[in-house]
Amino acid sequence: MPTAITTPRAIRLVVEGQWTWYRRSWRASVVSSVLQPVLYLLALGIGVGTQIRPGGATGDLPYLQYLAPALVVASAVQTAAFESTFPVLSAFKWQRTYHGIAATPVSATQVALGQLAWVALRISVSAAAFLVVAGLLGALTSIGAVLSLVVATLTAVAFAAPVIAYSATIETEGQQFSVIFRFIVMPMTMFSGTFFPVEQLPEWVRPLVWLTPLWHGTELSRAVAFSTWEALGALGHLAFLLAMLAVGTHLAVRNFNRRLAI
Repeated sequence: MPTAITTPRAIRLVVEGQWTWYRRSWRASVVSSVLQPVLYLLALGIGVGTQIRPGGATGDLPYLQYLAPALVVASAVQTAAFESTFPVLSAFKWQRTYHGIAATPVSATQVALGQLAWVALRISVSAAAFLVVAGLLGALTSIGAVLSLVVATLTAVAFAAPVIAYSATIETEGQQFSVIFRFIVMPMTMFSGTFFPVEQLPEWVRPLVWLTPLWHGTELSRAVAFSTWEALGALGHLAFLLAMLAVGTHLAVRNFNRRLAI
């Protein structure tokens, strides 16, 4: 029986393994995780933004500055959706990477936690690159925007955890993932306050928006970026995201143990 190793070391080994692969293929993801959000910022923040006058809907800010803290969160969630679907399925079904790791002293639980840690690292780097470009474009209003990086990472990992748990149950070719992208990620991006306040939506839609992690992340990101946060509201958003992360992590660990026990 292999000698068990500590969880922090095991997580680091899983992340190192992911990084070893990613550093050879990172160019393929630059467009979707960095360039595409920057193009959205340019097209909407500067292009469409010239037709939008600062007012109550944007907190009396230029649209570019209103959009940036929310777009970094939305982009992080989109990246998390991809990293939590086909790569996880591949590591179970096609490449069987997880099975190889689990044959070492690294446990299935540690594999799951390592995968989550890798997603967090991957997202934080992409989000940081986006914020650097946004800062150069004058889209950041204060040093508080740095905290948007933390919020974006937390929101994305909170969304990624239950998706990873679901991906660990898939044994087909992954056709189910199209439902996640088309009917969860895309509507959530469009209607969770990224591009306009949710108060502009019909009243019956708003409760559905409040149940999405992206809305909580968007509200929290704007609050820290513009220094408009209130303790009770910020705690509420954090509580939702942390609860979603905790539940998703529990399910991911359970499903990884079940799958790798076979």
